[in-house]
Amino acid sequence: MAPTNGSARSSLIVQLSPSRKLKLSFTVQLVLTLFWLAWATMLLLTEDSGDGQKFLHYVFFALAFMFLVYVILQNTSIFGVQSYIEITSEYIVVKRGVFRSKRIAAIPDIAAVKVSPLALCIIDRSRDKIYLDLKQVRKKRDIQKVKEKMQELAARFNFLMETAG
Repeated sequence: MAPTNGSARSSLIVQLSPSRKLKLSFTVQLVLTLFWLAWATMLLLTEDSGDGQKFLHYVFFALAFMFLVYVILQNTSIFGVQSYIEITSEYIVVKRGVFRSKRIAAIPDIAAVKVSPLALCIIDRSRDKIYLDLKQVRKKRDIQKVKEKMQELAARFNFLMETAG
């Protein structure tokens, strides 16, 4: 869905960092996963049993490797930007990671936007809400760009813009 007016500047894409609300930080997840992978490797290399446990060790190793890939995909941008906010003159997209679905709000369907210092709440005409957690935005300059773009769209499409704090 490209902007209809053809201008590349009418679109704003802001990259999000991993959530800071996680119970375990990325570093802790990575260390635990690497420990799990090392343990599975040790089991595969040292144990020489013929009673079928070797198969379980391979399964244990495969699960450790898949979880390592999951942690890396979810928390880094090695394979491109996976977590972002995109604001155009037609829609707003919020994507919070590889394995999470996109939330899309069409600009003409927006009834109101509530702005606080570190969050935006978009309320559409059917009263569905989309929260944009601006604490995940990497740069303060990008937070300001998002707020300015929303103010510009509010003036253009006549939806209510409430500012708190």
